Amino acid sequence: MATVVLLGTLDTKGVEYAFLRERLLEHGVDVLLVDAGVNEPLVEPDIGRAELAQNVAELGAAGDRGAAVTAMAEGAERVVTRLYADGRLDGILALGGSGGSSIATRAMRALPVGVPKLMVSTVASGDTRPYVGAVDVTMMYSVVDISGVNSVSARIMANAAGAIAGMVNATVPPLEEKPLVAATMFGVTTPCVTRARERLEEHGYEVLVFHATGAGGESMEALARGGYFAGVLDATTTELADELVGGVLSAGPDRLEAAGAAGVPQVVSLGALDMVNFGPRETVPPQFEGRNLYVHNPTVTLMRTTPSECAELGRSIGRKLSAAKSPTVLFVPLKGVSMIDVEGQVFYDEDADAALFAGLRETLDDSVEVHEVETDINDEAFAVAMADRLHELIR
Repeated sequence: MATVVLLGTLDTKGVEYAFLRERLLEHGVDVLLVDAGVNEPLVEPDIGRAELAQNVAELGAAGDRGAAVTAMAEGAERVVTRLYADGRLDGILALGGSGGSSIATRAMRALPVGVPKLMVSTVASGDTRPYVGAVDVTMMYSVVDISGVNSVSARIMANAAGAIAGMVNATVPPLEEKPLVAATMFGVTTPCVTRARERLEEHGYEVLVFHATGAGGESMEALARGGYFAGVLDATTTELADELVGGVLSAGPDRLEAAGAAGVPQVVSLGALDMVNFGPRETVPPQFEGRNLYVHNPTVTLMRTTPSECAELGRSIGRKLSAAKSPTVLFVPLKGVSMIDVEGQVFYDEDADAALFAGLRETLDDSVEVHEVETDINDEAFAVAMADRLHELIR
């Protein structure tokens, strides 16, 4: 039978975890109950808190919640990864508030993509990025606090048990095994990446497309570091603009470094570096009033990058690509880096684009192969050329 690991603070949530364990057993799965609390548990675990932290008694006596959460999260990660390596974990389920969610999801994020991970949390209706990270953690909103078994929480927990039981018993139909290639896409680079994906599929690859929304870039880079890809078509590097200027879709300062560091062949372009992303129009920080702002839809406002910002983006990309240990090729679309950065569109700015290209030339090493093409990024021939060159690099 499949085994579900239940991970939680049994000193405060013991009653709820006992209820959840019974629901899981009804679905015919084995259960391992792991205690991540620092005080005496309310229900007997299969793996006690002392296995997560040797100084658990001191943590409980100190009353420092922050230190306790950090220590138990580290221990939970260690124990959960060991259980998976030993073949004793097919899925993981947890309940909690912000502290319990921090402990459990740290352990979940250490597991490979594809291992079922379900977090029932009071914070699941807010910003879940710190909990989900770059992997497939499923967040379920608890609606009510995790405080006893009542008519609402019982239904939520029963649903969670059914969900994780279904996940661990789900089967994936046999698929033809093909080399994996990653590609990055945004709405304004969709025609480019769609055509490149089709061309790569013609060459015999399976293409995983990542939406460049911050988390998408982080996920792609995490998989590249993990050795999943034969090559990377990083056509849409827009997350670097958000990191530089302060937009809401940053993938962190290390974006565009994983493939090069891991030795994975990469073809890179400058997709959507003409924009920084914010939420609804009223959420744009006041210091950006007066800039070229474009309401993409009611929940997304775009801001045009300036020549000085573009120059720094070019220099940054040049440095990152020059440091790559893998075969690296840069395609530069001289007539526009997005659908709205072409002549006649709202973000068309020759000076800003020229500054971007100049910044690249300033820092690019001769080891990086560069193709400057007199077209925009969504031109079909441009997309095919990138796909064909990546295929050549992989071969």
